[in-house]
Amino acid sequence: MRQHDTLFIGGDWVAPAGTGTIDVVSPHTEEIIGRVPDGTPADMDRAVAAARQAFDHGPWPRMTMAERAAVVGRLAELYAARQGEMAEIITEEMGSPITFSQMAQAPQPLGMLQYYAELGATFPVEEERPGTFGTVTVRREPVGVVAAVVPWNVPQFVIMIKLAPALVAGCTVVVKPAPETPLDSYLLAEMIKEAGVPDGVVNIVAAGREAGEHLVSHPGVDKVAFTGSTAAGRRIAAICGEQLKRCTLELGGKSAAIILDDCDLPSAMGFLSIATLMNNGQACVAQTRILASRDRYDEVVDAVASMVRGMQVGDPSDPATGIGPLVARRQQERVEGYIRIGIDEGAKPVVGGLDRPHDRGWYVAPTVFAGATNEMRIAREEIFGPVLTVIPYEDEADAVRIANDSDYGLAGTVWTADTQRGLDIARRVRAGTYGVNLYMIENSSPFGGFKSSGLGRELGPEGLAAYLEYKSIAHM
Repeated sequence: MRQHDTLFIGGDWVAPAGTGTIDVVSPHTEEIIGRVPDGTPADMDRAVAAARQAFDHGPWPRMTMAERAAVVGRLAELYAARQGEMAEIITEEMGSPITFSQMAQAPQPLGMLQYYAELGATFPVEEERPGTFGTVTVRREPVGVVAAVVPWNVPQFVIMIKLAPALVAGCTVVVKPAPETPLDSYLLAEMIKEAGVPDGVVNIVAAGREAGEHLVSHPGVDKVAFTGSTAAGRRIAAICGEQLKRCTLELGGKSAAIILDDCDLPSAMGFLSIATLMNNGQACVAQTRILASRDRYDEVVDAVASMVRGMQVGDPSDPATGIGPLVARRQQERVEGYIRIGIDEGAKPVVGGLDRPHDRGWYVAPTVFAGATNEMRIAREEIFGPVLTVIPYEDEADAVRIANDSDYGLAGTVWTADTQRGLDIARRVRAGTYGVNLYMIENSSPFGGFKSSGLGRELGPEGLAAYLEYKSIAHM
């Protein structure tokens, strides 16, 4: 039982304003494994005030970027020493298989800290340009107080994709973890305090939707960085638009994996299992639409079905587990609802279906649908669970058309023996991140989506620029 009675505000552990608590329930055992305070609007007011004080009057934005980068580097060292503990906490609270937590849930946030510490050491804050009557100095200054609102599926990844560049830029931050996964943020807060980050620069308040909307709409917040559903993103965009507040939105996806006829299926399946079913299918970038030519359709369906059958479903703490439970009962019921929809639409589950693999825990049978079309709801709506849909295409142009026939444009892959052919397809699919025979999110490259998959970009120098404002100073 991980019990926390305080919130991290102003560089200290403080008592919450209310008496409500959040119970953290294991998706595997359905037992309470942790308890934290349920943040209120009053707690958000206090956190924003601390961040505002630290930005307006504290040392952090007045330090050089290189000095801030050095502090972020110290935080990275502390994170590296405790990433194993971080991986275990995330597996406990949201059911991510321990191998995925050890491979991605903890190492990727560490990599972001290291990347931005290195980038910030040399990033140009000022440059001079010739002007009409003299010289123009162009400065990059921190945007101000940032509200970082994050989901439960990859909690540290989505915190750090915002926090690391915001800190290097000189911003102060209020982080609102999701109520399903608050425990990892307490470990992060311990490391932030130990790293010597000045008081008030980072504040962490786990809370539900009401307090989250209060934070987003708070007049003391200069920018909102949000990862989550497209529906919630639209609401946040409306609030930020009304207040002319900056925002970065990383939203949903319904990505397509295009299997070309020259693909070596056995070798592709090992990589495709990660691209399609990472984190129990609870990933916005998951390639849940698999596009196969009619000539090889049955062969691809068989290969995907064999891949899924070979993945052990069970205890996420077991290193042999490939697919663990979903994060909550409501998520289990949501995904099972989509499986029913797929069956009702006429698609055939060749693997999985509605029989639960375990009596206890929020498990859903990994399911592969064949006989599907891109017009079905299971092919158009984000399910956020271990459900794959194999869709036939006529030729290469048709595959690109189907991949682009989506409200989303976050990610995608193509699988082929011809890399140049794959690159040509990658250039024709409207998605923010793409892979040829693999899928990776690179710290050095911008991450984000087209269409309803969001606004703006994170990671890379572009991710740092998202937390900077530009100022032009003309002088003789």
